[in-house]
Amino acid sequence: MVKKILISQPRPTSDKSPYFEIEREYGVSLVFRPFVQVEGITSKEFRQQKVSIPNYTAIVFTSRHAIDHFFKLAKELRVTIPETLKYFCVTETIALYIQKYVQYRKRKVFFGTTGKMEDLLPTMAKHKQEKYLVPMSDNHTDDIANLLNTKKLHHTECVMYRTITNDFTPDEIKNFDYDMLIFVSPTGVKSFVKDFPNFEQGDVRIGTFGPATSKAITDEGLRLDFQAPSKEYPSMSSALKAYLEKLK
Repeated sequence: MVKKILISQPRPTSDKSPYFEIEREYGVSLVFRPFVQVEGITSKEFRQQKVSIPNYTAIVFTSRHAIDHFFKLAKELRVTIPETLKYFCVTETIALYIQKYVQYRKRKVFFGTTGKMEDLLPTMAKHKQEKYLVPMSDNHTDDIANLLNTKKLHHTECVMYRTITNDFTPDEIKNFDYDMLIFVSPTGVKSFVKDFPNFEQGDVRIGTFGPATSKAITDEGLRLDFQAPSKEYPSMSSALKAYLEKLK
């Protein structure tokens, strides 16, 4: 029976979050506790990459962190974001987050449905004339760059934020009593395994967001019970709700 769930992300700021509806409907306790912390790089560090934001006509966003730090850096660098700039996002949820910074209806925004870059690629290929900028974290792989190369797209990857581990305290490790763990990044998986080197999964359920996170779990020899996003469940909350419904 699943009663206590640890979710490796910050607690939602809105009382209308679907996570709180899940708590009420399924009688579970959700504990929000990031396994990693994200911090933006400085404008000085960004300049050292010799990337000029105004030189690009389209931005590729793979996470809300990328959106936050893109607009933060643009502001610090006093870059005016033109209304003609196009945005390509791996999910609709990420795309909608852009409206935190700009008037969404006035922008050209494109998004995928599965959260995988492969799903967004055909749409990007229809806009071959664009110059794509891809904001990333410091621990990214070359997977996205390689995919864009297959379509001969003009693109540049740049680091705009870094992830650092948010280690568990001795008390947290001692009192660890969760029935389910939800991971949202590969770095979070590494952080957890480092803090719990002798972790035995047993009946503990594991859910993940994103294909890279799912792979990180299976690479560690752990059992993956459910994952998001997918065409049926585009968000982590919808996937969690569906999984809990099956357990009823």
